[in-house]
Amino acid sequence: MIEDVVRGLGYLTLGSRLKRIGERLQAQAQVLIEETGFSLPAGQFPLLAALARMGPLCVGELAQAVGVSQPGVTRMLEKLESAGLVKSQRASGDRRVRPIALTRSGRQLVARSRTIVWPRIEAAVADACAGTTGPLLTQLAALEDALAAAPLHMRAARGVARGHGAVRERGSDAA
Repeated sequence: MIEDVVRGLGYLTLGSRLKRIGERLQAQAQVLIEETGFSLPAGQFPLLAALARMGPLCVGELAQAVGVSQPGVTRMLEKLESAGLVKSQRASGDRRVRPIALTRSGRQLVARSRTIVWPRIEAAVADACAGTTGPLLTQLAALEDALAAAPLHMRAARGVARGHGAVRERGSDAA
């Protein structure tokens, strides 16, 4: 087997490792999303969750709320708007400001996601993280190993997410 250089270099490549874990989590969450009949990319759910929680936001505010660059948010919003899930509104007074809001379809999607998809993802990720203790690098290794051994969709399928209610309003609203 080939050596995992990123893992082996420890703190030196922590950013690369966290990005790799994030991409793996997002890809595995996408499988779960599609298994539940949703076709939206996992990376777009945080925008919908932010708008559902905070109401209409300008692009800059939305970028801050989800921690993504403004150009990235703009690209995602274009896709969400073409899907009919968000709309831009004219702000009273300043024509340069165009708050983004959920459409009725967007609100319905968020409501269904909160009960069908997000609890399953949250429970599966919590299961993958269960038992991780010790130094950060040890915890990351345990998480990577857990995700490799049993991806999120397998964890959800075996009942890890059963019995969990709607996603709590503590900030874990999206994948």
